[in-house]
Amino acid sequence: MGIKIIGLDLDGTTLGTNGCLPDLNKVAIERAIACGVNVVIATGRVISAVPDAIMNIRGLRYIISSNGAHVRDLQLDNDVYTSYIDPKVIGRVVDLARERALRLEAFHGGRAYIDATLYHDIDVRGSVHRRREYVLKTRNPLDDIFEFMLANSEEIENINIFFEDKDKLEATRMIVNEYDDANITSSVPNNIEIGGVGSSKSKAISELLRILSIDRSDLLCCGDAANDIPMIELAGVGVAMENAWDIVKAHADYVTDTNVNGGVGKAILKFCFGEDV
Repeated sequence: MGIKIIGLDLDGTTLGTNGCLPDLNKVAIERAIACGVNVVIATGRVISAVPDAIMNIRGLRYIISSNGAHVRDLQLDNDVYTSYIDPKVIGRVVDLARERALRLEAFHGGRAYIDATLYHDIDVRGSVHRRREYVLKTRNPLDDIFEFMLANSEEIENINIFFEDKDKLEATRMIVNEYDDANITSSVPNNIEIGGVGSSKSKAISELLRILSIDRSDLLCCGDAANDIPMIELAGVGVAMENAWDIVKAHADYVTDTNVNGGVGKAILKFCFGEDV
């Protein structure tokens, strides 16, 4: 099987301990690029939160950010695909958040903005599902994030809502799952992510397949969380990490090693070069 394009999630997949890039992953990615394979980063992060270790990969050209809201061509320094949330959805989410005292963050202009109360809480107490240092470095706190969202409702890329109470999470999920004009997913167990109806990693990758005239049978994708399932299903070879959610493994063709042990690099070597490490 000739893999021509690879889609890689970042957190829990390509990145290992403390958000670092394992050496095996870097070597395998750069080797694939050198052989003409298009390696595409597909992340829920905003573009400004993609670490230097990724941005400095030799030959890397495309980054899908904000769960598919943008496809950035690094060579041309512009977006070749964009999908924002419908302003009507923004208004609906703001009303819901105010009514239920939800704490959230919104992505706009390639930057992540966070409710100041949530930012302060993470600064003081940390977070179970995200590194404190990562949040403090990549998030911009706002005293009134709702007004910010309404004022910029035409160009909101993604919304993350975080929960400490599982019952509150599931009750909120039941409501937003009824939105037929938005894409609803999760990247960590305690959040709900809302994007535009055209925003998902799979739709963004599909657009790249069209631009590059590559068939999905030549696509390899690796991921670990619910927001990776559509692109894993799209791929000719869908790979789940050993540390992936069980539901992700159920949709994958193959389960590789963990993100800490260079599972992405091992998958690339196996399916691109026929090498088992």
